[in-house]
Amino acid sequence: MTAGLVQLMRLASPALPVGGFAYSEGLEAAVEAGLVADEAGALAWLVDQLHLGLARSDLAVVGHAVEAWRGNDLDAVRPLDAWVAASRETHELAAQTRQMGRSMVQWIALAADGDGRVAALADPTWPVAFALAGARTAAGTRDVALAFAAGWVENQVQAAMRTVPLGQSAGQRLIAALQAEIPSAVDAALATPVDALQAFTPGLAVLSSRHETQYSRLFRS
Repeated sequence: MTAGLVQLMRLASPALPVGGFAYSEGLEAAVEAGLVADEAGALAWLVDQLHLGLARSDLAVVGHAVEAWRGNDLDAVRPLDAWVAASRETHELAAQTRQMGRSMVQWIALAADGDGRVAALADPTWPVAFALAGARTAAGTRDVALAFAAGWVENQVQAAMRTVPLGQSAGQRLIAALQAEIPSAVDAALATPVDALQAFTPGLAVLSSRHETQYSRLFRS
């Protein structure tokens, strides 16, 4: 249990070399559009994104993919990966999931322990690649999903601090509030069957499209 927890802390860390710090996932565009202007607005935005977006899509995929990887069931992994790729509505969001997924697999490969699953997908999406990393630990599926959500929170709060902008204390309050939301989001995600996966956030898609031509920006999404 202790070994699995330590492994998950590493996976959830913003220091993981997958480039998550480079993406705001539409938050920067929301700030530019005046939809997020302060700490309360950032919290509302991120809570909605966690429950209405992440929990219904990537977080649910992580749960299914961990089980598939552990069962060496590539026939289950590949459709999940294809679904994630098809669910990305803009160039930026598609590029993000591929870049982070590719970076994760490259990082896993450094272990050089002969795990044939590493080469199973040439260019995996982020949640599927994260699930492989989680499947290689001693942690349970729920704990892997919790780590995925915790890593997302850390990166998104860092993005909020730089774009709104917010101070360190506000950032810590956001992290605490979002962490309190994670367990219910994970439970909902893990209860979602494959045929009920959703990716319907039209407002976010519009903002992401606008961000591609935004004049001044810090992030790649």
